[in-house]
Amino acid sequence: MTIHFRGRIAVVTGGAMGIGAATAATFGELGARVAVLDRDREKGTETVNDLKGRGYAASFHACDVEDIESVRAAVDDAVRQHGGLHVVAHCAGIQRYGDAVATSLEVWRETLAVNLDGCFHVTRCALPHLVAAGGGAIVIVGSVQTVVAIANSAAYVTAKHAVAGLTRSIALDFAKKNIRANCVMPGAIDTPLLRGAANLSPDPEAVLRACAQAHPVGRIGRPEEVARAIAFLASDWASFITGATLAVDGGMLVPAGGMAFQEGGTGSVGNR
Repeated sequence: MTIHFRGRIAVVTGGAMGIGAATAATFGELGARVAVLDRDREKGTETVNDLKGRGYAASFHACDVEDIESVRAAVDDAVRQHGGLHVVAHCAGIQRYGDAVATSLEVWRETLAVNLDGCFHVTRCALPHLVAAGGGAIVIVGSVQTVVAIANSAAYVTAKHAVAGLTRSIALDFAKKNIRANCVMPGAIDTPLLRGAANLSPDPEAVLRACAQAHPVGRIGRPEEVARAIAFLASDWASFITGATLAVDGGMLVPAGGMAFQEGGTGSVGNR
């Protein structure tokens, strides 16, 4: 048996670029009809045209996940166009910086509106369609910051911690409806989001090197590596997995004290 999504319809939010675009391409490659939802019409259309150019069935639906009516309209339109819904991959998100004092109320609310409210809006609007289809799978993109914290990221850390709770609640409440919900937790992945964050530094390349060194595997991840994990969790191969948080992080969460401590502290004893 191989993983495939033939005869299934997948909605991918944040599908215009990064992990979302890679996920849309992976679902298309595996046989799904794919609806790409994103607020960036230009890049979303480019992504869908690329998918169609590869021979995949795909459509674009403009959507701002902060606005539940926008989400409902986009999801309903995707269902009408493709004839149902079986898989939701929620990849939309933003990153903002600041500690609990420096973060303005505006930034706090924006970060939670996109990363947490947006997740709630998408799942709330998609669940009735999944139920109508007799079941399905939801995969939410969290972060390693779903279970740990990185400095100066109070709003982002809070939102990403919260999506794990929402994932588990959905998994529990809808299990009898044959719906599974899981969360992937990427480490540093080479996306426009990461590049944009690095560019906030006077030395972006130093930031990227530090990100690479934070992973025991010694490099930054690729979007398609996260997309494959999403596809696995959405597939029948993961039929007994629900409410889980899966790290897709090159081992970032493994070393106590981080890689710098492992390589220079007591973790290095015996290797000298």
